[in-house]
Amino acid sequence: MTVSLIGKMAYTPFQEVVMEGNVRKNIKAGLKVAVILKEDQRSGTLTEGVVKDILTKSPNHPHGIKVRLESGLVGRVAKIYGNTP
Repeated sequence: MTVSLIGKMAYTPFQEVVMEGNVRKNIKAGLKVAVILKEDQRSGTLTEGVVKDILTKSPNHPHGIKVRLESGLVGRVAKIYGNTP
């Protein structure tokens, strides 16, 4: 499988575009993301969902931007699937 890097985005032919979740301007309501919940920080388990609200106010955060998913869960964005809502 070939992986090409474009800036901070990694693309493989078999999956959607994936971006890092530590820059606020990359995250918009309606995007499908994978977050790490507080209780999953040790294991690193990812939870997928759709962004409802962005909770982090700063333009970036080293551990990921904190968001509330449409399911009501709150976590820090680890991956962003796609680049538009």
